[in-house]
Amino acid sequence: MLAVFFRNIRLGVLLLLFAGSAFAQSGSCSGMSVGPGENLNGFDPFPANNAWNTDISGYPVHPNSANYINFIGATASLHPDFLSGTYHGKPIGIPYQIVAGPQAKVNLNFTAYGDESDPGPYPIPGDAPVEGGSNSNGDRHVLVLEKDGCWLYELYRAFKQRNGSWNADSAAVWDMTINEQRPYTWTSADAAGLPIFPGLVRYDEVAAGLINHAIRFTVPTTQRAFILPATHWASTTTDPNAPPMGLRLRLKATFNMAGFPADDQVILTALKKYGIILADNGSAMFISGAPDNRWNNANLDLLKTVKASDFEAVNTGPIITPANVPTGPNPTISSFMATPTTVSPGNPVTLDWSVSNATYNIISPQVGAVRGASVVVTPTATTTYILSSTNQYGRSTQTVTVTVQ
Repeated sequence: MLAVFFRNIRLGVLLLLFAGSAFAQSGSCSGMSVGPGENLNGFDPFPANNAWNTDISGYPVHPNSANYINFIGATASLHPDFLSGTYHGKPIGIPYQIVAGPQAKVNLNFTAYGDESDPGPYPIPGDAPVEGGSNSNGDRHVLVLEKDGCWLYELYRAFKQRNGSWNADSAAVWDMTINEQRPYTWTSADAAGLPIFPGLVRYDEVAAGLINHAIRFTVPTTQRAFILPATHWASTTTDPNAPPMGLRLRLKATFNMAGFPADDQVILTALKKYGIILADNGSAMFISGAPDNRWNNANLDLLKTVKASDFEAVNTGPIITPANVPTGPNPTISSFMATPTTVSPGNPVTLDWSVSNATYNIISPQVGAVRGASVVVTPTATTTYILSSTNQYGRSTQTVTVTVQ
């Protein structure tokens, strides 16, 4: 069905490729459709100048490019790690769900990397799709986009509990309206400390004829180092020829796409313009996408004829190792107050705060990620609220208790 669709819109694809920047700005976060794997309707997460959305077709080749490619394996095949249907009974790809602002928020319990995770609550539906299916024992990523607030929530090794909460090894909140960065050396729901969702190949964008972002990929062994926007390493290897997390590869401009179906050409065009960003340890040259029963698996399989040697590493910034991690001040919380501090059950309380040098703020429990400087809560029992303020250097917290009597 997808192949027929593309035959009908081949000319439209060319027009969209010509007018790519206009299309990239045609959608809004609130215009996304609600549901599992739904259409973003032209919205691209994060600002146009975000690293994921940056055209790197003119960037210089990295001086160590050849060594990186050889370390990965020059003959390694590009492998789309997303399909229609199932493989051994499991969906292939990383699923996502779009929810609206009224979606109820649930608590998270961290089982491994809580000190580098963003506290809850998160708006995770009880039936949120899990990578690999509900019985998977793999990475079990859960990705949720909240369209009204324009927040992205990502969990790693997520397991729903009987009380409605979720257990997760790690989790991160991303403000899709800014160029948010995890603190240096912190992980996220991905090994590199990156958001996962903006690096997925999605059916809705391929069907529209244009991918406006880089694509996530994996290799078996990485260097104990990272290049921004990555913030975390997941290796003990110090070999300078091993690729660091965040390394960006670009399909060579000379690569001939003419023999590929139109849907593959959309993906290959993105590989030339935006490239792929190294995000995790895994199989060599596996690129990530969302599962969708409309994918043409035969067409996707043709991408395996592309080899690592058809790519080159580009220079997007300095390599950060344990010896040169940037340091700086955590956010400063000048005040965090409740008015009033004593109420009857269910009565409103205003929490307000004054914070400087923070990228984003989260209030636990009950509230979650917030913008601005105040929020109204209605506690039904005595509650201690925690304000967590985070920037690229770390996190500061402060508490206030509201007595309910």
